[in-house]
Amino acid sequence: MAEAFALLGDEAVALAALHAGISAAYGYPGTPSTEILERIIAECEKDGNGGADARDRPKAAWCVNEKTALEAALGTSFAGRRVLVTMKHVGLNVAADPFVNGALLEIKGGLVIAAADDPGMHSSQNEQDSRFYAAFAMIPCLEPRGQQEAYDMTREAFDVSERFHVPVMLRLVTRLSHARSTVIPAPPRGRNPLSKAGDRTRWMLLPVYARRNYACLVEKQKDMEAWSASHPANKTEGQGAAEYADGAHDLAVITSGLGGNYYDENLPDFAALRGGAPPRLHIGIYPLPAEKIRRFCEGKKRVLVIEEGQPFMEERLRGILPHKVTITGRLDGGMIPRTGELDPDNIRAALGLLPRAAALEKIPELPNLPARPPQLCQGCPHADSYETIKKVITELDGNPGHPSVAVNSDIGCYSLGASPPWSVPESIVCMGASVGMARGAAEAGIPYAVAVIGDSTFIHSGIPGLIDAVNAGTPMTVVIFDNSTVAMTGCQETAVPSAKLRELVLGLGVRPERLVELDAKRQLIDENAARLRAEIEYRGLSVVIFKRECLEAARRRKKAGRKIEEAPEERPCERAEKTLQ
Repeated sequence: MAEAFALLGDEAVALAALHAGISAAYGYPGTPSTEILERIIAECEKDGNGGADARDRPKAAWCVNEKTALEAALGTSFAGRRVLVTMKHVGLNVAADPFVNGALLEIKGGLVIAAADDPGMHSSQNEQDSRFYAAFAMIPCLEPRGQQEAYDMTREAFDVSERFHVPVMLRLVTRLSHARSTVIPAPPRGRNPLSKAGDRTRWMLLPVYARRNYACLVEKQKDMEAWSASHPANKTEGQGAAEYADGAHDLAVITSGLGGNYYDENLPDFAALRGGAPPRLHIGIYPLPAEKIRRFCEGKKRVLVIEEGQPFMEERLRGILPHKVTITGRLDGGMIPRTGELDPDNIRAALGLLPRAAALEKIPELPNLPARPPQLCQGCPHADSYETIKKVITELDGNPGHPSVAVNSDIGCYSLGASPPWSVPESIVCMGASVGMARGAAEAGIPYAVAVIGDSTFIHSGIPGLIDAVNAGTPMTVVIFDNSTVAMTGCQETAVPSAKLRELVLGLGVRPERLVELDAKRQLIDENAARLRAEIEYRGLSVVIFKRECLEAARRRKKAGRKIEEAPEERPCERAEKTLQ
């Protein structure tokens, strides 16, 4: 019997991709997807990797953003090799252009996009459901409900991609990604041979070719739906079962993903109360098998939909089933909560069950403890940087919320500066938005417009906004918090090392005298505030970089035995240049 492993859902995906014979994996870190690529990178960096030569190992790397990661993956597929791309749900927005257009290509090597959604917004700014993207792009989507299924479906997804010649989405959610369970792997398969795509017109989305390719994608839909309808992950249970004890037999249940697990946990109580279980159809594969759903619901008056995330299936059922069928779920007034995560308790009301006895037990009186919201680490350089900014904007008008000052911030550890004791940022929207919003605020007439952005976020998506501001000569100040790492997701290496950040900013057209680098230390707050104020009051574009290494990154570097001058390490391109010389 094969050896079993206790794996996170993310780790199961990583292992499955390696066992499926990938040649490459790309991504951008974002909770809850980060551990997928971290595991693949760790496996690829193991000495010898089972005795294999380094040239035979898969390539795995973090990219500047999700768009560049998916574009690299398209190139790998073009070369006939299998490739995995990882990102969180909001990262799929960044990759939307190659994602949607990639569906029109004649995918050669299997291409799988692992998108990890975050219902309940544990570390995200929305509850976006990636299944809508898969349906919009008209590609298959596989949604596992456990770690073993995450492994099995990931392996299968590469075969499906090569069968239909389209990208395939693997949709994960936080509770699956970050929960651990036993996984029994299958024997690894070899990598695809290098074999470039034959018909170049299938990879050119010029209008004359794109129209034909789109028609081909539409034509594939009936084959994809037939595959979905016959797939064992879309299985029915209890069809033809006896009537319940109270005579009610007009209910059908449709579940998907973790919603299926929560339903199963309540099924014994339901069966005991009603004398049996209703027929159930579980969906693990998309596109939705419309005809199978119609047959399943035939003769039923009510269909209960239990799905983790947004009401993706529930909305589509209204166009599949007759109007006389009542469809209930997240959209019918609160039987299942419209927002947040599902759990075994919050679907009981929809099943006609009372709260579990354990939930009704009296909770002992607790002392009135203060709340403990997320906060910056003690000694974090961002704290001193925010103290500096707060000092300046308070001096400018005595009120940080006054219309004469706008501080637009961004996504990262420094988002925590929006809370006391700093309360500096006035907006946090999406990766890179701080720069564009500061420009808009300045051009709307706010005298002192400031963008606060981290080094990795700036590289991810802040650069285009700064180019716009340079070209427009906008009177604003971009403040970059440079802590030399992608701290919020686990201290991944930044794509551009701190030592080269100055060169990058100057290369975008910022004038050298308007680029200021400050040492983010508490004892320098007054001195730094004076220099920052001068740049904010300057009636043109300026950039201020607060520099100090992340404490956690420093601990890891010291534990690895690296000196500070060795961090960041020499980039591969620099090593290659030296070799050529």
